Amino acid sequence: MTSADQSLIWRRDAEVPQADLDAVRAGVLLYGRQQAQGSDARDIACALYEGERLLAGAQGRTEFGRLYINYLWVEAEHRGQGLGSKCLRQLEAQALQRGCIDALIETLSDDTAQIDEHLGYVCIAHVHDYVPGFTRHILLKVWKPRD
Repeated sequence: MTSADQSLIWRRDAEVPQADLDAVRAGVLLYGRQQAQGSDARDIACALYEGERLLAGAQGRTEFGRLYINYLWVEAEHRGQGLGSKCLRQLEAQALQRGCIDALIETLSDDTAQIDEHLGYVCIAHVHDYVPGFTRHILLKVWKPRD
């Protein structure tokens, strides 16, 4: 080991500050976007409130003409009332205004995947036991085929 190596310190798990984890994530994203060139990544979100109370929301990003849906959540007591579908439609409408031609969503819920299929998404891949007992579903909805 060189004398320079003696100053190196490994930190693991909770020892790594959140700001440093964020820096790693940002670095990976930046590198990938530099390799792909022409990234037009923009955050996208919608949320439904009753007064000041959050009932449902969704967030993701648009990039390279695609809507990527990262999170879609509905408060437990309001599930089964169509609010999740309405959130998804809100994001889709925003993405279409931005010129997106398709949308990608991933879920570990078989029930959610079925709902997404009823909303026009097609399963393009799935990984059984992605997490023990859960299948990862990757679904795509195409509004306009790519040239």
